[in-house]
Amino acid sequence: MDDSSYTGLPTSHLLGSVPAVITEENNNTKHVATDASMQIFPPNNGGDRGRGYQTLGSPTEAFEQQPANNWRGVFSISSYTQYFNVDTDVVLTRLISSLNPVAADFFSKIDANPDLYGLIWISTTLVFLLASLGNLATYLMLKNSESSTSWSFDVSYVNVAACSIYGYAIVVPLAYYFFLQYMGSNASLIRFWCMWGYSLTIFIFSSFLLIIPVEFLRWVIILLTGVASASFVSLNLRSYIEGNELSVAIIAAFVLQIGLAIFIKAWFFA
Repeated sequence: MDDSSYTGLPTSHLLGSVPAVITEENNNTKHVATDASMQIFPPNNGGDRGRGYQTLGSPTEAFEQQPANNWRGVFSISSYTQYFNVDTDVVLTRLISSLNPVAADFFSKIDANPDLYGLIWISTTLVFLLASLGNLATYLMLKNSESSTSWSFDVSYVNVAACSIYGYAIVVPLAYYFFLQYMGSNASLIRFWCMWGYSLTIFIFSSFLLIIPVEFLRWVIILLTGVASASFVSLNLRSYIEGNELSVAIIAAFVLQIGLAIFIKAWFFA
């Protein structure tokens, strides 16, 4: 057969027809791939109504928003670093708040970030002030009375101050924590340590006034200090715990603070 007969056949309708279909399919494929969004079950509708569909990036974002648990054991120092993560402004605000005994809002101020910095810093400052100012007060009393008794620095004041202040600031909140846990009330040991630590702030200021060599004025100062500190502890403790059956614990906290004030006066500023 002559090859020329084949060359004369019209092929325009054959050329481009298949590529046109392929091009359309490619376009459709690209369109679907661009608009597609991979979803994860269950869905995340937001709010409190339940979880709805969420994209692949959502789990990572949700994970980043969750607070990290830094607790690594009781004997690990890194477990306690989170309780010292406070700046000067926060500490000053809490110090000023502790000087207002009737506000009863201290737990609401430390709820997001209770610290142990105040407990250690305030207790240590009070220990050295009681030891040094107590000796100074004894010297002024002896000098004012014109007594022939010689005066010497009593180093035992440091030991007594350390044992009494550190012991009180640690043991009393710990005892209240276990007691409230036993009574079925919600309690936080870190928040108790924080509150009782800042309750000693007012004793730092009053210790400077206790060096005045007037016995009656000393008793007035220490009693007012004790009542203010006791009111701060008891009112904040009442706002924290629930139930009237725990009123005995609140009264006991008030009496303990008064007892601490009397002990400071009787031992260090006698």
